[in-house]
Amino acid sequence: MLFVVIAVVYMMPLIITFTNSFMGSGEVENNYSVDGLGADEYVVMDIVPKKATLSQYVSLLFDSPVYLHMFWNSVKIVAPIVLGQIFVSAPAAYAFTVLKFRGKEGLFFLYMIVMLLPLQVTLMPNYIVADWMGISDSCLAVILPGIFNPLGVFLLRQFMKSMPDAYIEAAKVDGAKCGQIFLWVVLPMVKHGIAAVAMLTLLDYWNLVDQAVIFIQNSEAQPLSVFLAKINSGELGIAFAGSCFYALPVLLVLLYGQEYLKNGIAITGLKG
Repeated sequence: MLFVVIAVVYMMPLIITFTNSFMGSGEVENNYSVDGLGADEYVVMDIVPKKATLSQYVSLLFDSPVYLHMFWNSVKIVAPIVLGQIFVSAPAAYAFTVLKFRGKEGLFFLYMIVMLLPLQVTLMPNYIVADWMGISDSCLAVILPGIFNPLGVFLLRQFMKSMPDAYIEAAKVDGAKCGQIFLWVVLPMVKHGIAAVAMLTLLDYWNLVDQAVIFIQNSEAQPLSVFLAKINSGELGIAFAGSCFYALPVLLVLLYGQEYLKNGIAITGLKG
């Protein structure tokens, strides 16, 4: 019972945001208006709308096309990062796990140091590199560092270390080459780990703010995560609807792939 109460309290902001998005603009303004309130009075926070309506979503999606424009900006930034993260992390993790070469452990240790560095430490070096490459005011300045984030390499390496060595040895005995082992033996066995990396990357970069503000000066090219603050400063009803629509893709991914995420993260700690 205690855990149910804690869960309800934890979910209350999301519940209020979702239900208030179906209120009319007048009802929302009336509930959250602070004009005329005394010192001993509080703002009313109704959960159930008196009259449910989709007017806030209509205003958001049809009357203000800038919102959808910013939404697709987020998609254009996050989708290449997720795909690139998988494309880079899987072979890199395979090299760190299966291949034998000098300095492998030292190089992986450097990977771990970079992963542990806070974002604020790496922003300036990334900006210097982006400026040198001539992409400092474009989405590429955000996409390229995201693709080469070491977190995916770390998770997939831990996942691959949990695989039985007998599978790889049997493939070598059958005459399979390094690339064939990676494609036909290793990748099918780490699909849960790849799904976990994809979901964690999506969750991380869907909510990016600092990188977008620093690297993308053109406000029309910025993602929805930055533009959302401007919506919240306007009409409250549209702000609720915008917040719900913004969270929808992430919630759908979590609901659909929660088993992949849970199994992927759990298996990374089984060995090594």
